[in-house]
Amino acid sequence: MNILLLAPHPFYQERGTPIAVDLLARTLSERGENVDILAYHEGEDRTYPRPGSVRLFRISAPPGCRNIRPGFSFKKLLADIAMHRVAMRMAAAKHYDLVHAVEESVFMAMRIQRRRGIPYVYDMDSSLSQQMADKLWWARPLMPFMRGCERRAVRGAKAVTAVCDSLADQARGDGARHIAILRDVPLLEPLEADGPARGFRHDLGLDGPALLYIGNLESYQGIDLLLEAFARVPANTGAHLVIIGGILKHVAQYQAKAQSLGLADRVHLPGPRPIPDMAALMADTDILVSPRIHGTNTPMKIYSYMASGKAILATDLPTHTQVLDAETARLAPPRPTEFGQAMTELIQQPETRAQLGAAARHAVETRYSLTVYRQTLNELYDYLAADK
Repeated sequence: MNILLLAPHPFYQERGTPIAVDLLARTLSERGENVDILAYHEGEDRTYPRPGSVRLFRISAPPGCRNIRPGFSFKKLLADIAMHRVAMRMAAAKHYDLVHAVEESVFMAMRIQRRRGIPYVYDMDSSLSQQMADKLWWARPLMPFMRGCERRAVRGAKAVTAVCDSLADQARGDGARHIAILRDVPLLEPLEADGPARGFRHDLGLDGPALLYIGNLESYQGIDLLLEAFARVPANTGAHLVIIGGILKHVAQYQAKAQSLGLADRVHLPGPRPIPDMAALMADTDILVSPRIHGTNTPMKIYSYMASGKAILATDLPTHTQVLDAETARLAPPRPTEFGQAMTELIQQPETRAQLGAAARHAVETRYSLTVYRQTLNELYDYLAADK
């Protein structure tokens, strides 16, 4: 099939949705499909298994649209308007069998379907209406209207791919014709003893128990909760908290917060690190933390956390509990006192950490592997090809 893949974000970047789109394009190339990716003007080019099977197209940069961050913003809105125009032109210029639309680009795909009769797949990485309501207080009164738009997008799709159970349930309730749960996969690369990947203990000069967070530092990730909880961990445990990721503005913001909490010597924010370093970073820690407080989709990093074999501490919310349970992680309420108590207990219980880590690794190997991802995607596209 000839597929138009709409990716409304910078591509490629080492963060959640662009990583998922890259894996999608790679798997489609491997199965013999021809894919044209339309993405924003920012990002790095990629190569794929069959030369020429995946082509990358970019919009022209709208005025003032540089360094577009995750989540809704005025910059992203301008980029989406520009992308909509280019998508319509591409659909008119070439015969596509299918549009695979990621997140809000589904509304572009709906218009292409009306104009050109090309069916679309809705790649549902999050609930768009909920994401808007969580981020923008003034958008909350518009929630019924936004949910209505989301329902129409789901009902018009030939299929919906959801990254987690809660989104699949939402799509099912909205009347989806066909649903495939296309979960993320671990990103850990094999750790070579003499390889270039490096951890954090040597660079930071740390000894003793360490807790590690990896990811962006947007507010929904719960970094404020993480710091306030860590402030309740007794200093005599000798524990340190290392936070990897974030843009300079957010790193400075949370460094200042750590200092205000009296944690300057115990909290470390060295900034972002590349994906090939993840295995080494996780090998250097005792506990991996995910303090996320908003959203229903499971953070991509959870699958890599599980594959590392290290103990996981996460907020007891659906964003985590649709993948993690009491056997594979320590789950704690998203409140500083309870989350801090869970931190302290895990620091003091190495046997519990070992048990949780082993159970999580077994779960990810059997349920959330790359093999399972490929099988699910191939079954979906076999269905789409047969229906065509």
